[in-house]
Amino acid sequence: MAVSSKGKEAVKAPPTRILVAEDSAVCRKVLEDALANQPYEVYLAKNGEEALAGFEKFAPDIMLLDWMMPGLSGAELCRIVRKSQKTYTYTILITSSTDRNRVVEGLDSGADDYLMKPVDTRELLARIRVGCRVIAMNREIEARNAQLEQAAHTDHLTGLPNRKAVEEFGVRQVHAAARQGFPVWVIVADLDKFKLVNDAHGHAAGDEAIKRFAAVLKTHTRSEDMAGRIGGDEFSLVVSYGKREAILHMVERLRADLAKAVFLVNGHEVQLTASFGIAGNQRATKGTFHELLIQADNALYDAKGAGGNQVRVALEPTNSHNKARGADALLERN
Repeated sequence: MAVSSKGKEAVKAPPTRILVAEDSAVCRKVLEDALANQPYEVYLAKNGEEALAGFEKFAPDIMLLDWMMPGLSGAELCRIVRKSQKTYTYTILITSSTDRNRVVEGLDSGADDYLMKPVDTRELLARIRVGCRVIAMNREIEARNAQLEQAAHTDHLTGLPNRKAVEEFGVRQVHAAARQGFPVWVIVADLDKFKLVNDAHGHAAGDEAIKRFAAVLKTHTRSEDMAGRIGGDEFSLVVSYGKREAILHMVERLRADLAKAVFLVNGHEVQLTASFGIAGNQRATKGTFHELLIQADNALYDAKGAGGNQVRVALEPTNSHNKARGADALLERN
């Protein structure tokens, strides 16, 4: 375990993973020996095909590729990797050719650097250290981009997915359902008489009520499904598979659990209820995600019109053009 300069234990970084692809046993041994006492994890491949399989399995940070190999050449392997990689891999081509056109071709194929044979060990290690610095910067950028991506899809009040995330997930699930023939259910939920909570206890209490409802909602959501906040006090769930009876039972249990819970808000006991609308198809989902969202929203308003704290199911597809409330209005409200 590494120790920082302040004396506190720091998490030890995993060793840099290096894939070496060289068809010559002698040259491969030279590279292996050069890396033997270095802080790297090394994977050896004897040809391009073996290197490609190793890339997919080993996920190297750096690749040392001989240019001329049977099957896939180093340059060809470079082009394949650049098209398929999810995280950046620093690539060094190794060649015995002194032709500048070949060097340009290799760099244009996606290589970051090149080495001339016979390989000088000190130069090899120096170029790998450059690669390590580049990879470290790339990993930092990738991590920050992932954080930004997560923030862009997260509702900051509740920590649940936001309307953008719900919509993207719902569209994917409905497309998959159309191809594979499984049902997808869209559920819209809205707190009953939420304005009274704000008026009686203030907006901070309203925010707390929304967070409490989100927590209850999260406990009833499977990992393969998604529950998110669309806006205001309105939430949506996208649930894959499941028969109508099972979905109705799940939502009814969610409604009952919320109704029987008592929350303390600013020292006051507050009881929350919610109304729910469900849309889907027993055999396989028909229509687009937006159409299902509209159907679920109309069922929600039926539940509210019946007094609230109820669940309503809309099984039959409806013509979204005949509805006053559209999916865009639902997603963009609040």
